[in-house]
Amino acid sequence: MAVRHKSRDDQTEEPTDELSTEELLDLFGDEYTRRVFEAVSEQPRGGRAVAQAADVSRPTAYRRLNELQDAGLVTSECYVAPDGHHREQFSASAQHLSVSLDGGDIEATISLSC
Repeated sequence: MAVRHKSRDDQTEEPTDELSTEELLDLFGDEYTRRVFEAVSEQPRGGRAVAQAADVSRPTAYRRLNELQDAGLVTSECYVAPDGHHREQFSASAQHLSVSLDGGDIEATISLSC
């Protein structure tokens, strides 16, 4: 399960360390993380819109977005809003997450967007 992401600092695509099944399950074992991921999976959103859609506080939304970015599951893009301010928009880079149980082994796979 190779995961790639865009660095928050320089917006270049670079490989990340492979996520273990345990790390992936720990990440999505958190209800707020699941809500935040669902919000950006529906459509790209800014941080405030993610917090509203996920029904979490803004600090919680940003913490979860950062964790998902670090895992390579969410990317962000900066843009200039009509009011002239710079904004960051988040979107899911993973299209599909599956977990399978086979003979006592747990395996998780992620399908990334192209």
